[in-house]
Amino acid sequence: MSHQQDIKRIMHRRAFVGNALRVAGALGIGGAVAGLTVRKGEGRPWVWQIDPSKCIACGNCATHCVLDESAVKCTHSFGMCGYCDLCTGYFHPEPIALNSGAENQLCPTGAIRRTFVEDPYFEYTIDERLCIGCGKCVKGCNTFGNGSLFLQVRHDRCQHCNECSIAIACPSQAYRRVPADQPYLLKLREAKG
Repeated sequence: MSHQQDIKRIMHRRAFVGNALRVAGALGIGGAVAGLTVRKGEGRPWVWQIDPSKCIACGNCATHCVLDESAVKCTHSFGMCGYCDLCTGYFHPEPIALNSGAENQLCPTGAIRRTFVEDPYFEYTIDERLCIGCGKCVKGCNTFGNGSLFLQVRHDRCQHCNECSIAIACPSQAYRRVPADQPYLLKLREAKG
């Protein structure tokens, strides 16, 4: 065998070993990422979500997320909303006036938009870019209103931590794992009976 053939064989082996190591590394990283979203013992990916029936709007979602801006945002169930003139998720409990002045709004960032529909109805929508997940509107709506506002983890923002820091800090244990293909929990009217 010539010296040139030996060099080609060595280069081929190095390329083979290098490629094998890159593939093994990629599989290892992929497995680690999959391990973050797959519940142990199950092959189906799972994500964290807030159960609206257990959430007490304590404010921990705004302060305990690993992200600078929480992945938790307020959601509005329009099917439950009364389109009230005095929305207790929008206004302070005793507003100075029923207008959209900042001094009257419960939300510290102005994330809730109030739009006139027809007398006496108003529509309230959430600007998620401004929502910090503090839950003040949710608490007001649940205490004095019909509970149409609730918090949900937005999965386009969530880092999908294996152990969610907000879930650890949640006093009502409202966080739970749900299938990634059905990541949101809807808030529905409770049956009267």
